[in-house]
Amino acid sequence: MEPRSTALLVIDVQQGFVNRHSRGVLPAIAHLVEGWRAAGAPVVFTRFHNTPGSPYERITGWTKLRTAEEQAVVAELAPFIDGAAAVIDKAQASAFTPEGAEIIRNAEWTDLVLCGIDTDACVYDSAVAAYQSGYRPWIVTDACASSGGAQYHDAALLLAARNIGASQLVTSETVLSRITGTQGAQT
Repeated sequence: MEPRSTALLVIDVQQGFVNRHSRGVLPAIAHLVEGWRAAGAPVVFTRFHNTPGSPYERITGWTKLRTAEEQAVVAELAPFIDGAAAVIDKAQASAFTPEGAEIIRNAEWTDLVLCGIDTDACVYDSAVAAYQSGYRPWIVTDACASSGGAQYHDAALLLAARNIGASQLVTSETVLSRITGTQGAQT
């Protein structure tokens, strides 16, 4: 992984997605962002907004992530927003909105490292969209969680292993060693 051609996408680490199932992953995500920035590599944040009349509301009845409080990036990561390469606001699960796809394409990144909440929704959908768009996605397994619980996180990783490749599932230690050029970490 080259720092100039590999971006870290921090997917939807927002107050409205943090609960007893996902709270424990926040220190791992903050550590990953700190290490990534220390390596001089680009960090991109996404923020989900559930608009009135969205498919989430119409089809499943889900109406969270509407208020400014729910949409706010968690306090642990808020200090990193100003220095981000980009912030993608989105009303869909995937980071590959028209704006998001343009940002990624214009930056000429080849590899996208994904962490965040929810593994089974926005992280997974972004990884699959990256793969289908010709980018190499990496899911950082210990820096992702599902607000629905471990069974959803595990199910998403199982599907990701099949659909984007088991070798694309990595740990924080692995991706940090690769982006900084240190040796010895294992996937």
